[in-house]
Amino acid sequence: MAGGPKIDFEAEGLLEGVEGQSRQARLELLEQLAGEGCSLEELREAVAAGRLTLLPVERALAGEGPRYTAREVAEIADLDLEMLLRFRSALGIPVPDPDEHLGTDADVEAARAMKRFLELGLPEDGMLQVARTIGMGTARIAESNRELIIRTLTQPGDTERDVALRFAAAAEYMLPLAGPTVVYALQAHLLEQIRRDVIGATDIASGELGGAVELTVCFADLVEFTRLGEEIAPEELGMVAGRLEEMATAVAEPPVRLVKTIGDAVMLISPEPEPMVGAALALIHAAEAEGQQFPWLRAGIASGPTLPQAGDYYGRAVNLASRITNVARPGSAVLDEATKEAAGEGFDYSYVGERRLKGLDYRVKLFRARTPGERKDGGRR
Repeated sequence: MAGGPKIDFEAEGLLEGVEGQSRQARLELLEQLAGEGCSLEELREAVAAGRLTLLPVERALAGEGPRYTAREVAEIADLDLEMLLRFRSALGIPVPDPDEHLGTDADVEAARAMKRFLELGLPEDGMLQVARTIGMGTARIAESNRELIIRTLTQPGDTERDVALRFAAAAEYMLPLAGPTVVYALQAHLLEQIRRDVIGATDIASGELGGAVELTVCFADLVEFTRLGEEIAPEELGMVAGRLEEMATAVAEPPVRLVKTIGDAVMLISPEPEPMVGAALALIHAAEAEGQQFPWLRAGIASGPTLPQAGDYYGRAVNLASRITNVARPGSAVLDEATKEAAGEGFDYSYVGERRLKGLDYRVKLFRARTPGERKDGGRR
């Protein structure tokens, strides 16, 4: 409200509960935001919700320019409104009232991109699957960046204004850097995956592309992670889960790929069984090398037809690997018979037995794999 009537923030009750330096800092922040165009109602809502410190970074991320309703965004992009709202929902972004002025130029550009994808002939259901994957991935990127900024840029004795201005400056500086980094990672991953794709002439002639493929799947999880959560602080538990992800990333050398982390577990895939078994054993040994304070790790591995879909994988091999992990002993990598036969002679094997696994109506022969020369007791600590 630059040039408008001056607001009496004290009379409006926006300075209640703060005294001394903190009061002066809040007053300066309120005056600055009002001068930049924030309405009194916006300021009231921010103070009431405890979000005044975050209002400058919110404005920095939203950017300048006009604000559009969802209905206007759809009209400008020549996109069906319901399709626009489904796309937004798939991305994990709250769906606004179609007539509320919340959209920015970025929303318009995203809608236009969606329109161009549809014009290329991509199916709507497939695009929504991809959007859900993008939403989950970018939500995690956003959360990681937010946590890093909060940890790095807050100091004892800060006022609301100190933190607000510092966060806003960080957002304005980092956002232009984050975008190209995400694009680079997308291109690099696509390139690596395409290099390892095999599309034969028979597949092309039959039109059978993008279906189930033969893969080896591995799940590895931390033993008694839930119990550990009752004994240590959440920050320490987070460090343990983060360390597992770091170790899994380190052992996932091509053709092995880390698909996802699921709290206390990781999922890896490979088109070749031997590298997967080697990676699983390397991961177990890495956990062992962490010392007594790090939980045991166990892994289950299975091979078979697997359906890639929206960045995840489905099928018998996925289910079987998960079930095998649940029965594996701490510090061990256990395989189904198909993986053992295909992995070759580069490992030592011992027969675990024939087991009926939860949720499966057949018995499965299981084998434990070890690196050559490894003690049969695992050599743990």
